[in-house]
Amino acid sequence: MTLRTRFSEYGLFLGECLRTYRTTGAVLPSGRSLARALARFVADSPSPKHVLEVGPGTGAVTKQILACLGPDDRIDLVELNDRFVERLRQRFETDPAFGPAAGRAKIHHCPVEDLAGHATYDVIVSGLPLNNFAAEEVERILATLRSLLRPGGTLSFFEYIGIRYARAVISGRRDRQRLRNIARLLNALLREHEIRREWIWPNVPPAWVHHVRFAPDAGDADGRAGPAGLPETT
Repeated sequence: MTLRTRFSEYGLFLGECLRTYRTTGAVLPSGRSLARALARFVADSPSPKHVLEVGPGTGAVTKQILACLGPDDRIDLVELNDRFVERLRQRFETDPAFGPAAGRAKIHHCPVEDLAGHATYDVIVSGLPLNNFAAEEVERILATLRSLLRPGGTLSFFEYIGIRYARAVISGRRDRQRLRNIARLLNALLREHEIRREWIWPNVPPAWVHHVRFAPDAGDADGRAGPAGLPETT
């Protein structure tokens, strides 16, 4: 990628952050270190595999995922932002790093909850800014991602280090309660299912990458469990 193209990517991402911060969640695309960590289990999973990327944005992580795919692997991308969808389509048409996988890639312009299928993907990589959503939305997203993941598959996602604490300090009571509910959901998920965690200090801002693998039927024994095997929010 040329310097001019890189600045164009940054400009698009910053503009969309200002326009739709709730669903964009960052002022810059993910850095290389974060992208490599998110794609770790794409590289480690045997072929043929089917990969889902949720919230690819302008394709910073997508590029790393594509580098890990073999000729028999497929990838689906789910993106809500119309400008990002157009940029992704352009990259598959013109970017040498994207073009070879164009025939095995499908872009879905919709929320991930609208994605049809069950136990479809071997690896899911999510770039969604979960801390920007209502706790009920986070619960639905996690339930959807779990339902789309094949047994033994891996879900990888990230969150910025200290973001909930920092936002809680400057937020009102209602937003602090929302952040506490999200923390409760994510902590339950990670306590039961996280298999690896990585600190990505070089990213702006620094981030955690969480890798999750669900045991069969985990969380189903307790009738109070939510649809993702997580406690219901209150």
